[in-house]
Amino acid sequence: MSDYLKNINSPGDLRKLSLSQREELCSEIRDVMIDTVSRTGGHLASNLGIVELTVALHTVFDCPRDTFIFDVGHQCYVHKLLTGRRERFGTLRQKDGISGFPKPSESEYDSFVEGHASTSISQAIGLAHAKMLSGDHSKTIAVIGDGSFTGGLTFEAMNNLDPAMDDLIVVLNDNSMSISKSVGSVSNYLMRLRTSSGYIKVKKSVRDTIEHVPVLGQHVSNFISNSKTAFRRSLFGGTLFEELGFNYVGPIDGHDLPELELFFRNLKNSAGNGPTFVHVITKKGKGYPLAEENPAAYHGVSKFDVDRGNPDISLADSFSNTFGRTLAELSQRDDRICAVTAAMKYATGLQYFAHLHPDRFFDVGIAEQHAVIMSAGLSKGGQKPVFAVYSTFLQRTADQLIHDISLDNIDLLLAVDRAGLVGDDGETHQGLYDAALLSSIGAFKVVSPCNYRELIWWLTRLMSEKGARAIRYPRGKEDQTLSSYKCTGMDYDLIREGDGDLLFVTYGREFANALKAQKLLKAQGIGAAVLKLNVIAPLPSGAVEAAMPYGKILFAEEGIKTGGISEQMITALAERGHAGKTVIKAVDTNLVKQAGTEEQLAQFGLDAESLFVSAKEMLIEKED
Repeated sequence: MSDYLKNINSPGDLRKLSLSQREELCSEIRDVMIDTVSRTGGHLASNLGIVELTVALHTVFDCPRDTFIFDVGHQCYVHKLLTGRRERFGTLRQKDGISGFPKPSESEYDSFVEGHASTSISQAIGLAHAKMLSGDHSKTIAVIGDGSFTGGLTFEAMNNLDPAMDDLIVVLNDNSMSISKSVGSVSNYLMRLRTSSGYIKVKKSVRDTIEHVPVLGQHVSNFISNSKTAFRRSLFGGTLFEELGFNYVGPIDGHDLPELELFFRNLKNSAGNGPTFVHVITKKGKGYPLAEENPAAYHGVSKFDVDRGNPDISLADSFSNTFGRTLAELSQRDDRICAVTAAMKYATGLQYFAHLHPDRFFDVGIAEQHAVIMSAGLSKGGQKPVFAVYSTFLQRTADQLIHDISLDNIDLLLAVDRAGLVGDDGETHQGLYDAALLSSIGAFKVVSPCNYRELIWWLTRLMSEKGARAIRYPRGKEDQTLSSYKCTGMDYDLIREGDGDLLFVTYGREFANALKAQKLLKAQGIGAAVLKLNVIAPLPSGAVEAAMPYGKILFAEEGIKTGGISEQMITALAERGHAGKTVIKAVDTNLVKQAGTEEQLAQFGLDAESLFVSAKEMLIEKED
């Protein structure tokens, strides 16, 4: 392995290397990323596929003067290694370490916080407008993954394109993947472009031949490059991107560093061409055979052994897969059940359903808003849609949930995955808002199981009900201390430990920490009760009544505090005349520090020890 990376402290250092040395550097970067992600977890396959492209961009352009915007931001690891964060790369996604996504507060080379898809072209157009208005002729370069093109926001942005934006460049990193394999008409269109072998072969042959002509070769090559729109149209009949106002170029081999650098130099020095769309073909997972063979399994990984591979490939013990297997079983008894996902078949556990019923499985790509409204159409047509979605991505659908589901009284079940704190993905992916959002929409019934037993029971029950319903559950495995907890099927459970005036109120997996805190109090001879909400919206009136006798109530909520279930229940208690003391422990900011889930729980006082301390403080406080 080469040893060039240790001398790369800024993109300018790339230009000190020869082309052959930069090619060796690309292999070194792949080795470093594989080694690091195997120890920290992270997004591996997408970053392995973008190495040459990122090196070429940083070699030719002058970042941060030329602005780079990465969409989705998880493909920024190479960018981070080349922009002064090499020595800290081993802290990737760790507490107090560097983020797995672009983060302007971390480096001047990062332009925006980027964690969700399909935003880069909108950002780039706005920034390009600002530069034009200020007389700045630096480049604005959006590097967007092909999965992001399934999001409607991308087309809203391109529809607003200004043909005068000579310094706007959009680079499509086309690896035919988002998380699951890209689907839909846009993906099929890109497939036709990248597999048009006639253009690709002729283009390479002409370039190789012409550039070897003495003296005139490079000039003729440049002429061919400037004239190739007509040639391409003769093969393709034009492209969608040109119809939208771009000067389309491609497809280009995204792993051919000399070709990439040659092209970007020509593009940098050109003027008056308007906005340019560069179509680059890459291989997700390139350089690591296991990731090349199964890129979806290496999209986002936990720690793994490099030789043995990603252990999560066959992970059956998780909330996601328990949900997926249960839904598949239910679908065998009801042929109206349909499953909808937004590029998350494996991540949400729907592979089981898709295998059994491909005709009833719908992957709409990264298009959550469309998924909700399409589900409404399925429901109107007599089907029973289930939309499985991460809590963080459910945020995009607020208008559709209010307008197209609630107001129209649609039968829809939301399976809200990764609800609550999710650990090292950082602030962009936390599942903090689903409980507050859904409970504020009056039509929704929301349940929050704490273990697999409850997930199976409540999912089965909700599938037999009508209306807008949601079942929310956390990332990963069930807490072992809750694995034997039996499902009561009640809207709420009240667990007493001795006599006392203290009550914990909680729901979901946070129930485990409340129980642990209850036991710590018992060990000191202090009685306390735990009120576990199984249905969190609408609030069960019986649960409110059960809480009324307690003078000191400590709420433990793994979600946003403002507008959350705790605040709603305090309001309900006050309306009934409760005069006791109430304290809320919940997440009071969307800036959740990057750390493991347990560390994040401790940050907000939601771990068992912190709840125990908070409870004792309430008990020793003197009444006014």
